[in-house]
Order: sequence, then C-alpha cells, then structure tokens
Amino acid sequence: MAKLASGRVNAKSSELLDLFNASLPFDKKLYKEDIQGSIAHAAMLFAQGILNEKEYQSIESGLKKIEAEIQEGDFDFVIEDEDIHMAIEKKLTEMIGESGKKLHTARSRNDQVALDFRLYVQKNTQVLKDLLIALEQELLTVASYHTETMLPGMTHLQHAQPINFAYHLLAYVSMFKRDIERFESSYERNNISPIGCAALAGTPHHTDRFFIAEKLGFKEPSVNCLDTVSDRDFALEILFNIATLMTHISRLAEELVLWSSSEFGFVSLSDAYSTSSSIMPQKKNPDVPELLRGKTGRVYGNLIALFTVLKGLPLAYNKDMQEDKEGVFDSVETAKISLEILREAVKTMTVNVERMEEACKVGHLSATDLADYLVQKAGMAFRDAYKITGATVIAAEKSGVDLSEMPLEELKAADSRIEEDVLTFLNLRNSMNARNSYGGTATASTIGQLEYYIGWIKGLS
Repeated sequence: MAKLASGRVNAKSSELLDLFNASLPFDKKLYKEDIQGSIAHAAMLFAQGILNEKEYQSIESGLKKIEAEIQEGDFDFVIEDEDIHMAIEKKLTEMIGESGKKLHTARSRNDQVALDFRLYVQKNTQVLKDLLIALEQELLTVASYHTETMLPGMTHLQHAQPINFAYHLLAYVSMFKRDIERFESSYERNNISPIGCAALAGTPHHTDRFFIAEKLGFKEPSVNCLDTVSDRDFALEILFNIATLMTHISRLAEELVLWSSSEFGFVSLSDAYSTSSSIMPQKKNPDVPELLRGKTGRVYGNLIALFTVLKGLPLAYNKDMQEDKEGVFDSVETAKISLEILREAVKTMTVNVERMEEACKVGHLSATDLADYLVQKAGMAFRDAYKITGATVIAAEKSGVDLSEMPLEELKAADSRIEEDVLTFLNLRNSMNARNSYGGTATASTIGQLEYYIGWIKGLS
C-alpha cells in the first residue's frame, strides 16, 4: 500500500530519506496514547454526525484490534510509514476499508503528535510523582528510627555541629517534597487538550473540542491553536523537573558514597546493591549511588538538547520538533529506575550508629555552644565570645582532646567567667537538643518535622 501522506510529493522517496525522516523506530512507544486519542476523536466525530454509527464502531473495533496486535508483538512496523500515527492509520484502513480513511477528518498529524506526546508526559508525570512518594515514605521510615542518633553536621565537608541522622534524612525529604510539588504543578498547568487544532489554524468541520478534552481526561481544550501545535513547554517542564530531581538524587548518592567509605563508615550498603572488584576480592563498591550521580549528566543533556531544538523555531510546527521525544523517553526511564533503586538502597542499608556518634567527638562540634554560653552567662558580645572560644579550641587541640571532653580547669583558664555549668553546654547531645528552634535539629523538633511530612504525604491526592 502506498504512503497515506503522499500529496504534493508523489515520487517514491529514497531509502536514505525514509531512514532519516522516520520517527517510527522510537515514537512507536506512543501506540497506546495514539490509539486512545484516535478512539476519542472518532467518538467526537460520531457525536457530531461526521461519522455514522457503523463507521464509528468499525473504527473503534479496528483500533482495539491493532492495539492488541502491537501488545502481542504481531504488528509489522514498516519504516516507510514514517511514524506511529501513519502506521496505525494505514493498518486501520487495510483492516476496515473506507471508514478508516475518515478517521483523520478534522485533525492533523501536528495536533495528533502533540496529543500523544502530551498524554505520555502527563501519564509519566503521575508515575514519577508516585515513585517519589514511595521514596519519601522509605526515607521517613528510616528517619523514624534515628531521631536520637547523632552524627556530625557539616559545612564545607568539615565537622560543624552535632545533628541527628533523622534530621539529615529529612533534609532530603524536603528536597523531594519540592520535586513532588513541581510535578503536581506541571500536571495541572499542562492538562490541556491540543486535539482539534488540526495543522495550526483550527478546522472548518463542526467539531467539539470540549467533548474530546473531557473524554481524554483533560481539564479543557487549548485556546490558541497556532501556539498549541508548536508548544513543547510540557516536554521542557518534565525534563526540567527530572533534571532537578536527579540533582537531589545525586546529592544523596554522593553522601551514600562518602558514608559507606572506610573513612566514614556511617552506613553499609546491602550486598544486593553493591558490586565487587574484578581484581581486588576485598572490595565492596557503591556502584548504585555512583551510577545515580553519573546518570544525572544525561538528563541534563536531554534538557539542554530540547531547549536548543526549540530556541529558533518560527510558528507553527517544524520537523525539528521530531527531536523532542527521545530525550524525554530517556529521561523518564532514567528517573523511574533511579527512584526505584535508590528506594531499595536506602531501605536495605545498615546504619552504623556507634560510628556516627563517635565521629561527633572529632572537630569540636560544641564550640559554638561555648560562645553561646559566654553570651548568655556573662552578657558578652558574641564576637568577643567567638574570639575566646577560638583560643579555647586551639588549647584543646594542643591537649589532644575534643572541646566537649576538655577538663573544667582548662576551660576556666580560658576565661574567668566560665563555671562548672559550662559542661552541660558542651555535652554533644545537649548541644544537639539545644537547637530546638523551629526547623532545628533537636530530637523534639525532628519528631515534629517527621509528623509534618507524614501528614503532608497522607494529604496528597
């Protein structure tokens, strides 16, 4: 059968052009969305009297048979068909005859591809949101066991102040919460139907775009058709959302790499999510978090690639836009498996509580508490207290002890206003729990944060 779309150009295209021009090798992934859209379009044409009942039923039945064939691997994809839209329409026409030719009434491949792609993005926006929620729940589960487990909070990767492990994990819960909100916002903003815009200017046929929008689960049809067929903001948004998500995943992955090293020893990753060296039998490599860091780069590339494709395009549709899908497909699949395997890695890791708490005795983590003590006890200006504390830390280092374990006599020698109650301030656990301001690391504050995030997740639709 000849190509369905052979109007002005009648000569047989070269095999090289067929290969270069075709999107079928990758956009066949959209077959479900294409058939879903075509069935809805046919229903609208029937409701408007453009198709009779027999034609509509024949089209719907034929499309469902084609979907089953594709699912079972019995559909013959031919490169000359160019894309999934023409492949399905051609097969439908072969199956049911003249009725199949009427399906394309009042639509164009321009709005058809915009519909299929938007349906795919909207569906996977929800899938990624659900996977994020599952990751959040796992982090909250692990955090719930460690509201009193101390580890060094860091800045510049240097020991800074004592915090609890749950508090640290909740920082990532906060990041992933913003990611969920971005996916939710994008879904609502992009829940607009493009079908019925035809090539760029609408159609003279008596159609009902509100009917088909509702049938496909969209909030409403788009307002301006010229914009609609060339709009790929929804694709950029999911790429941006994934890029931001992978940034957060990569940051957690980096900490898992550090924490599982011999130098830290804070966690041990499960053997099920680690690998061995090909030459050093003693090695246990954190390949999962390392790959998560690495895969972040590819999703950045996909975002920049689509920005570059779109930046100079005049209205409306241009063939350049065929390059919009592969990067999105790749980023979606990368984000899916990344979320799934990160959840499992967190779920199965072992937390070394003793090692974390021992690490808190390195780096004088309660130094700020000494300065705060001098401010509160003696009414001293913070900068003066800061200077005295700095000198005291130097003295502690010379003695080879952590500030939290420095003898009272040596502390008193630093300033005459220091008394025995300073030991309460310098105690590491007291230091952690003293930070009880809203959003702070005190155990009571952390438990409040846990309850907040658990409640927030329960409230999600």
